[in-house]
Amino acid sequence: MASGFSLKDQLFNQEKVRYLAGLFSSASTDFDATRFEGDVMERLLELELKERIQWIADVLCQHLPADLPEVAPMLRAALPLPLDPTRSDDDFGDFIFAPLGEFVVAKGLAAHPDLSLDLIADITQRFSMEWAIRPFLNHWRDTTLARMTDWARHDNYHVRRLASEGTRPRLPWGEAVGLELGDPMPILDILHRDPTRYVTRSVANHLNDISKKQPDLVLDRLQVWADQGTQAEKELRWMTNHALRGLVKEGHPGAMKLLGYHPDADVQVDLKLGAETLQIGSALQIECTLSAAEDLPVLADYCLYFPKPNGAERRKVFKLKQAKLKNGTLTLAKKHPLKGNASTFTLYPGPHRIEVMVNGVVRATAAFDLYA
Repeated sequence: MASGFSLKDQLFNQEKVRYLAGLFSSASTDFDATRFEGDVMERLLELELKERIQWIADVLCQHLPADLPEVAPMLRAALPLPLDPTRSDDDFGDFIFAPLGEFVVAKGLAAHPDLSLDLIADITQRFSMEWAIRPFLNHWRDTTLARMTDWARHDNYHVRRLASEGTRPRLPWGEAVGLELGDPMPILDILHRDPTRYVTRSVANHLNDISKKQPDLVLDRLQVWADQGTQAEKELRWMTNHALRGLVKEGHPGAMKLLGYHPDADVQVDLKLGAETLQIGSALQIECTLSAAEDLPVLADYCLYFPKPNGAERRKVFKLKQAKLKNGTLTLAKKHPLKGNASTFTLYPGPHRIEVMVNGVVRATAAFDLYA
């Protein structure tokens, strides 16, 4: 990412606010676009990203003080055309419409759930309303779940995706919801066979969230879907891999078996490092040879253990290879950068170690030292 880049400034700036103001002024001559833009910009640039979403919604509430039933027609009239229905992925929409969801929450949560959900279904076809739906799940649980079950069969894939994404247990940036992990499963039963990757990715992410606490629920449901055969085999395989990625990193035996990798397979690993002492900023050269008595499928990962200043360790798992042994053997090589300025965590000098996992089981270990 370029130095000085600001995501909040790219997504929420004066040009975007002016665009939103213009949509509302086109919907109603009573809407003062210039004053709205000025009121928003008075504080916008001092706020962080999510705060900007809420602030724009707050200012919109000030400019449209009437109850939701009265302002709903104007809100609908202000919406641009829906996102391109011929696309099937990577079309999240324009962030400037995120405040419209918070506007609906502010205006409709207490007394107008049905109208609010109607509007959320409209807005999510311009920008995903996964954050705005969460308060309704908490305040109007049964009504909202029933509506989202209907949305799972909606003609528009953005609305279908919302039925999964909005009910995720660990939605990034999203308000926590008081659902049991299995409550949205009837929705996922419908959506898992969706023809759109944008939707099935959400289903897989949803299952990955559930797997943190109830792995058996996820494994059982994936097996049921495989037995039903209502999703294309290739797509279900992709979903299964994506849904189980967290369990795979943990070496969960049930996940390995469902993916076709046997944890109890007799696989030997000869691990070699390019050097046992390395400088921060260099790269760790990894080479390992896998061998077995038969040509079986293998899923190989490696785990690095990084020391923390307090003496504890941080473990990170990295992909190595999904393959099948040929003539009972397979040699893998990897160059792992040891960046001293990584944005995710800091490297510290001292002893480090590496483990190689095959089919979820640690098969080889080695140690190396880092110096500044």
